[in-house]
Amino acid sequence: MYLCPLCQQPLLLTAKQYQCTNRHSFDIAREGYVNLLPVQHKNSKDPGDNKEMMQARRAFLQAGWYAPLAQAVSDTIAKLAPDTLLDLGCGEGYYTAQLKRALHDTLIFGVDISKAAVKFAAKANSDIQLSVASAYQLPFADNSFAAIVRIYAPSKPEELQRLLKPQGYLITVSPGPQHLLEIKQAVYDEVQLHSDAIAEIPMLTHLTRQRLQFTLRFEKADDVSALIQMVPLAWKFSAEQKQQFAATLPDISVDFLLDVYQKA
Repeated sequence: MYLCPLCQQPLLLTAKQYQCTNRHSFDIAREGYVNLLPVQHKNSKDPGDNKEMMQARRAFLQAGWYAPLAQAVSDTIAKLAPDTLLDLGCGEGYYTAQLKRALHDTLIFGVDISKAAVKFAAKANSDIQLSVASAYQLPFADNSFAAIVRIYAPSKPEELQRLLKPQGYLITVSPGPQHLLEIKQAVYDEVQLHSDAIAEIPMLTHLTRQRLQFTLRFEKADDVSALIQMVPLAWKFSAEQKQQFAATLPDISVDFLLDVYQKA
């Protein structure tokens, strides 16, 4: 199902290497993933979330703080019963692993631009096909997936349309109006809420929406710090401000919008 990122020809697996007919080759790393992000497709030396952000997100998610979201996404996709699924922007593989447990017979792929995140995901998930690649030039053949999951990840509508099979499903998770409101209030004088408008995606029809709201009540400042570090608002805090805010053990509002689309 992989395409060569240099010439878009199919990649064939031979031993520990993928190769196309033009003899572009890509080794499978020791951890089990394949890097399909050529140097010329990078916007920086080490694109994607850095190691510090990845480790913070890993600690926070593994502690179970977003378990209700993982369960909601798994339940939604289990009802659709796709034979193939792509986790777009899989990060360190927390949600991907949850999906694999819920979908035993589904062939699951995960892709992310962060090599550090994919490397960790591959260590923990040998039964998931993982690759490093850009979300704007995904190394997969047309009509490859019965379902695509996009949790907070950037994407290109044309790529979603290209990769989904006819009548395939796109499942998205985006922040609702009240998401992380207390963190915003700590850094902004005037808080702008996230929009709850349903995004229009060409050639895809919106089917359903589920809104998931709950409150995080912390007992350890380290968990608050991990949450701050893994979100884009982290750069708004100085180290001292982050420590002071975390020490107050604030209740944090969580607000997710889970949408399901279908390709014509």
